[in-house]
Amino acid sequence: MGAGKTKRMPRAVREQQMLDAAVSVFGRRGYMAASMDEIAELAGVSKPLVYLYLNSKDDLFSACIRREARALTEAVRAGVRPGLPPDGQLWSGLRAFFTHTARNPDAWRVLHLHARTHGERFAAEVAAMREEIVAFVTQLIAAAARDAHRDPHLPAGEVAGLAEALVGAAESLADWAGATEGVTAKQAAATLMNFAWAGLGDLMTGRPWSPPEEPEPDQSEPDQSDADQSEPDPVAQVAG
Repeated sequence: MGAGKTKRMPRAVREQQMLDAAVSVFGRRGYMAASMDEIAELAGVSKPLVYLYLNSKDDLFSACIRREARALTEAVRAGVRPGLPPDGQLWSGLRAFFTHTARNPDAWRVLHLHARTHGERFAAEVAAMREEIVAFVTQLIAAAARDAHRDPHLPAGEVAGLAEALVGAAESLADWAGATEGVTAKQAAATLMNFAWAGLGDLMTGRPWSPPEEPEPDQSEPDQSDADQSEPDPVAQVAG
């Protein structure tokens, strides 16, 4: 396919067509193995036209990352239903996340696998997306805590840490679901709810898990290493 088969259409539409093809090729092959020839052929355009619109392979990859990151964050935000109780909001957000990643596996591989391993520029694009999602989840957890306690009992640092942990678990589970035949988005979301909400639910109602109390070390007993150094070795004495 080349310029002879390129039909005239609005630039914005043609550019999205190129990005669709690029996401497919980058997602399946990775950045290094992806060929601009293959991307152009899949898009039904000439390779010079891809360069004319998107400048370079680096710029094309960055454009793919930005578009897919925006699509994922918008899907998660749109999926959360504010009128639901805290567990319902988390459930709806997780279902939106896993539904989007399941429907767009090449885009998810671009974001979560390839972009992070091909230079700081690309990794920074993904990091910005992740920070936005973590901030959104942080707001959900903080709001849930306020609703449960009628005042913000959870320290800001703890809420942020919980959001980081939840997003990290969702990312890993999306990889697992994508590689495991028969796992649906609903099943993946339910798995994470079973893992996370059992703890978060108690936390929201003022019943956090606490580590077991351990006895303080007895400071009166000498350290064994010191004792070993101070006591003579009878075997060595005999040998001497």
